[in-house]
Amino acid sequence: MKFSVIEQKEDKIVCGLNKHSNDKTQTKDIPHLSKRYYEAVSKNSGEVLPFFVISRNYNINTKDFQLFIGGLVENNNLETFTIPKGVYGKVTIKPKMGFIWGLSIGEAKRAFYMEWLPKSEYTSLNMEYEYHSKISKGKHPQIDIYFAIERRTD
Repeated sequence: MKFSVIEQKEDKIVCGLNKHSNDKTQTKDIPHLSKRYYEAVSKNSGEVLPFFVISRNYNINTKDFQLFIGGLVENNNLETFTIPKGVYGKVTIKPKMGFIWGLSIGEAKRAFYMEWLPKSEYTSLNMEYEYHSKISKGKHPQIDIYFAIERRTD
């Protein structure tokens, strides 16, 4: 798995829905929140691109985090979240089996936090997001995952 560093991504405002989640419930929370999002924007699943799955404020002790799902479609029924400008680690993944993304996403996150990050000159800012775009559909789908990071100061 290859990670790269993206310098100075600009602020991006995402419109969507927010939910408290954790490692045990995320496999149910993501599809549920996605369904609610698509209902709010009156679209079918997969019709909104780009589509974001944002995880932030992860608590290593409780395994809890904030989950935000959305896109760039504005709607009065949606909240907004600003993905902050800055430096991001990036990995592009492909699903392990068909369109089952969970295994590939979990593997990429573990590799980033357990292998790449400790060896790098960066530290995590406790925010990451999946970026689903046109390359996420079709015969050879891919998803980009971005990890908010900053240069270590120690």
